[in-house]
Amino acid sequence: MYWLLALMTMSLFGMIAVGIYYEIYPLPQQANGVKRLKGIIGINLLTFVGAQVGLLLLGIQEVMAEPTTAQVVKEISIGKGLAIIGAGLPTGLATIAAGIAVGPVGAASLAVIAEKPEVFGRTLVYLGLAEGIAIYGLVVTILMLGQLG
Repeated sequence: MYWLLALMTMSLFGMIAVGIYYEIYPLPQQANGVKRLKGIIGINLLTFVGAQVGLLLLGIQEVMAEPTTAQVVKEISIGKGLAIIGAGLPTGLATIAAGIAVGPVGAASLAVIAEKPEVFGRTLVYLGLAEGIAIYGLVVTILMLGQLG
């Protein structure tokens, strides 16, 4: 199965490399290489899709196989589940608050930059302060999850 992953990876890298190469060295307008390029990209795309289908078919076989060892199921109590949900709330609420704060600050920043381009740096500071709200919520969630351990 690893050879299919390698094939897909090489196919993707091939498409990216061809795109970068022709972005740096574009074809002249009168060149008839467009048909050849379409064929190369088509073969590369078919290889990628074929590898994906093969990986899917082999992956289903791996997933449907019976486990050889007994798996240990760790149960979570209702209190622990509610504690985990409570630990995730600061990140969610802080992200919503940051989105609400960034909207007006960003709009005002664009209006000011249109009139005075030299205040661009200061407007970035204000946007960073508004985005910091989400970071604070993430830090609080990480601290709370550390206490749950």
